Amino acid sequence: MKITIDMGFGTKAIHAGNRRNLYGSMGTPIVPAVTYEFDGIDEAEAVFFGHTPGYAYSRGGNPTQSVLEEKLAFLEGGESCVVTGSGMAAVASCLLTALRPGDHVISSPVIYGNSHSLLGEYLTDFGVEADFIDLSDLEQLKAAIRPNTKMVYLESPGNPLCNICDIEAICTIAHGANKEIRVVCDNTFATPYNQNPLALGADVVIHSVTKYINGHGDVIAGAVIGKADFIKKVREDALLHMTGAAIGAMESYQILRGMKTFELRMLRHNENALAVAQFLENHPKVRKVYYPGLESFPGHETACRQMRGFGGMLAFELKGGVAAGKQMLKACDLCAVAVSLGDADTLIAHGTTMTHDDCSEELLKTIGITPDLIRMSIGIENKEDIIADLAQALDQVTAG
Repeated sequence: MKITIDMGFGTKAIHAGNRRNLYGSMGTPIVPAVTYEFDGIDEAEAVFFGHTPGYAYSRGGNPTQSVLEEKLAFLEGGESCVVTGSGMAAVASCLLTALRPGDHVISSPVIYGNSHSLLGEYLTDFGVEADFIDLSDLEQLKAAIRPNTKMVYLESPGNPLCNICDIEAICTIAHGANKEIRVVCDNTFATPYNQNPLALGADVVIHSVTKYINGHGDVIAGAVIGKADFIKKVREDALLHMTGAAIGAMESYQILRGMKTFELRMLRHNENALAVAQFLENHPKVRKVYYPGLESFPGHETACRQMRGFGGMLAFELKGGVAAGKQMLKACDLCAVAVSLGDADTLIAHGTTMTHDDCSEELLKTIGITPDLIRMSIGIENKEDIIADLAQALDQVTAG
């Protein structure tokens, strides 16, 4: 079946990348092979040097994985994709491929804690400089760009405060200053269903596939999507030689299976999260709610312009502080106290002890993560049941 750009998202999520296989099976075959046989040296040489397509060793690619990569590239509007063994492997593989000693990176501080550590701590030991600025302030971005700036790295919405960056404007400024600057966008919170950064001018998109793309909390994976020449370098340099963070055939198959319901799940995540955000915003024990779908949210207008839906992630602060947060999480029943996000189940977590526990107090203050911040990944249960559980948990809060 020929898949075209103008087909609906659900159709593309199910059919893109699929190919008729030896047995005619509707499900993508799981190919667990580590190594592959050649009909002599000439064929081996052609595959090893990239002259003809094929597989040599599964750290560099696998037939089941290839279907997943083609599907993700199609959904994001990218030329190519490489799938990795985790979301952080995708981040690390991208950065290790793109950056060299002496290069400068500009990033928002409101990003996943481990991504912040990689940029702000580990890579600095290898001579990479990083500045963390408020990327919603475009004048700050203009002022921060240097002759050696090679990357602008962002999340939109950002983890955990759902900060919105104007991706198109950032790309215009970065590329206008220096065509060698890559704009890299972690699109995990939004997903390709809600937002396509490449269409807004970004050069590279990263996903923790563990989250919404897989959607069932049973696989760890990542993806890097962009121009074919860059993705080829990520696969050959970082994945094969530096990180070795390959994904297995079984994991690729599980993700492919989960993606058949991708659109249906995202519709429900979006609907449920907006309903929960509105409930929390109007609750007398809640001080502040962070969700791009709320009209009161600072980045709402930009989110409306660049997103088709606002996603399943939100955060909020309680008037009773940390003590109130502990009481509430203890009282939750349906909402599971757990890290990660994007599952079918609703997950609720305390920011400073669970999702950003590796960040210093100074960094937490800079980001704006208060000690009483609670982050939620809204699942696909009936929204009335999620709200009912939150209501009864809040009723049991006596602090404050």
